[in-house]
Amino acid sequence: MLVAGFPADAFGTNCYVVATAPGEQCLVVDPGIGVLDRLDALLAEHRLHPAAVLLTHGHLDHTFSVAPVCGARGIPAYVHPGDREMLADPTKGLSADLRALFGGRLTYSEPEDVAELTDGATLALAGLEITVDHAPGHTGGSVLFRMPGAGSRWEADEVCLSGDVLFAGSIGRTDLPGGDMPAMLTSLRDKILPLADETVVLPGHGPTTTIGRERATNPYLIEVAESGDARPAAPTRGL
Repeated sequence: MLVAGFPADAFGTNCYVVATAPGEQCLVVDPGIGVLDRLDALLAEHRLHPAAVLLTHGHLDHTFSVAPVCGARGIPAYVHPGDREMLADPTKGLSADLRALFGGRLTYSEPEDVAELTDGATLALAGLEITVDHAPGHTGGSVLFRMPGAGSRWEADEVCLSGDVLFAGSIGRTDLPGGDMPAMLTSLRDKILPLADETVVLPGHGPTTTIGRERATNPYLIEVAESGDARPAAPTRGL
């Protein structure tokens, strides 16, 4: 399995491509702001042909380039219905300060073909099987994408694209519209902590990690595991 990625120009949002092998169809995950040239170069390097775009959630820094990526190739974008409205109007997920920053400065459009994700669904795309876990908290429609990791450079049983639910050492912020800290704690308890320690986590921002490493060192997971609550300072990472 081939997994490659790079941070976007804005907010350091990780854009990933996933395929069974070079020269095959692939999935593009979270094409954010200013990624088109680097994404095209990555696709050309590995001779990949996108079959769909997967969105971990609807924030602008993860979705900005979804329409041009999909439109140029006639492929669908997959998003949870809880965040669908942000594809048409990304300001719905922004704070007042961010709306003032971006207001009128960025041209944005919804992809023509949008498919909605459901919790527990298994997607068969580009020769891959991807399990969808609805994990609200950062946004109402945040999801995890899990897939077998055998054949990847990590040789892991499972790889998890965690979006802004889980980072190395932290979690996604919950203070933006649609954020919900109690829902985030439930997602961490019910969707993250049950994963195997060997699961490789590819987050929406920052470096790759593993569930075992986060279970042992991430203050939010430690508090949830011990008490069902999280007392560290409120997270601020992500858009």
